[in-house]
Amino acid sequence: MNFFYTIRAQKFKKLLIIVIAAFFTSFFLYAQSLLNFPVFSTDSGPKAISKAEGQKDQLALTFNISWGDENAIPILDELKNQEVKGATFFLSASWAERHPDIVERITKDGHEIGTMGYEYKSYPSMESAKIKQDLAKSKKVFDSLGLKKVNLIRPPNGHFNKEVLKVLKSSGYTVVHWSIDSKDWTNPGVDKIIENITGDMDGGDIILLHASDSAQQTVKAIPIIAQEMKKKQIKNVKVSELVANTKSKTKEIN
Repeated sequence: MNFFYTIRAQKFKKLLIIVIAAFFTSFFLYAQSLLNFPVFSTDSGPKAISKAEGQKDQLALTFNISWGDENAIPILDELKNQEVKGATFFLSASWAERHPDIVERITKDGHEIGTMGYEYKSYPSMESAKIKQDLAKSKKVFDSLGLKKVNLIRPPNGHFNKEVLKVLKSSGYTVVHWSIDSKDWTNPGVDKIIENITGDMDGGDIILLHASDSAQQTVKAIPIIAQEMKKKQIKNVKVSELVANTKSKTKEIN
């Protein structure tokens, strides 16, 4: 009889271990699905930053500009009206080359400039040598505009892979993605843009906006975004300031 109970106890113990292991595995997978990984990376190699860990009272508003000359100045005016300082503008160098006056205004207002390359073509579809040529052309333009240290890059369309990250790192760039996409370029309505941004807005976020002419509703959303930031006591800072000396998690990319 004791032997019978011993066998049952052993089976129960094994079953309990299996159940516990299954529980923790399920919990781990569930937790992973909820995490917002702030950095995309190769194993221990080049990275693309999308969020700064540990920043509770700062975030970064970023604006992409690849074409058009109607929206940039109104957006700069509204940022100034709302006393939002230190935004980061990612410019295609071909656009910057054609609009040196707006580039000057961006820097004069105290904002930061990053590059999106010269031609604004998707990097994963290009050979490494072509990417380097595009980067060299971009650097030449920004150098000619008096911007000698443009070290932040947002790959065109936000597209990158391991090889692109390696090329960008070897060229001395910090790759900046985003944690919140406003989708403002689709012109979904001012209220929807605000909802997209402020719904999950938190410290450390890097927010994607656009100042190209396709984003017709962005300027009207800025005042409300600024108000929500004040309510949450979150200050806007340059991307370079946001990510300085912060810890990051990583996520493997293909």
